[in-house]
Amino acid sequence: MKEIRRAIVAGTLKPGDKLTEVKLSSMLNVSRPTIREALTQLAQEGLLIQEPYRGLRVATLDTADILDIARTRMALDMLAAESILEDTTGRRMAIVDAAWEAFDKIAFHPDPVVLHEAHIAFHRSFWVASENALLLRLWPVTEAHLTIALAQDQATRADPVRAHEVHEQLVRSMRSGDMEAIEAAFSVHTIGSAEQLIKLLEQDKETA
Repeated sequence: MKEIRRAIVAGTLKPGDKLTEVKLSSMLNVSRPTIREALTQLAQEGLLIQEPYRGLRVATLDTADILDIARTRMALDMLAAESILEDTTGRRMAIVDAAWEAFDKIAFHPDPVVLHEAHIAFHRSFWVASENALLLRLWPVTEAHLTIALAQDQATRADPVRAHEVHEQLVRSMRSGDMEAIEAAFSVHTIGSAEQLIKLLEQDKETA
């Protein structure tokens, strides 16, 4: 399953690509029953779409999907932020700081899969720091949609400098404890990024 996920992140398997057990078994040198189990799990997570009479394909996101995901993530991230700031001991914020330090060390790594995994780990740690049990239960589905969105983003643009800056600003706003500043930083990171991606995708359609 990890190899299929990696192929999606790296762009070897692109959004909309049809998947077959035979093709993947040959590509990954893994037995078909193992491939079948992995495909079922990835479909349950939302990375793959099952189409009647057509089999499985890598999930794609249209502009409405991208905005829906961004707005929902924004709301959930703000809930996590509130929970983190409620902790007066600083223990929860320390988890965020540690996650940022880990992300910062490899923010300009040349391997897109390494960058993706670091990005995912940072945001998961943010929810972990909130200690909100429901957020953690929602994470696997959220991660699947985030993976597809990031794969489309990576295929459309590659801007590690901006990615580093917006994440650094997230952490700075959290350290300030100012909810207005935090909301503004998350809006730039999540909503702003989604709107920019949509604009680029629409430009690609016009020139195609």
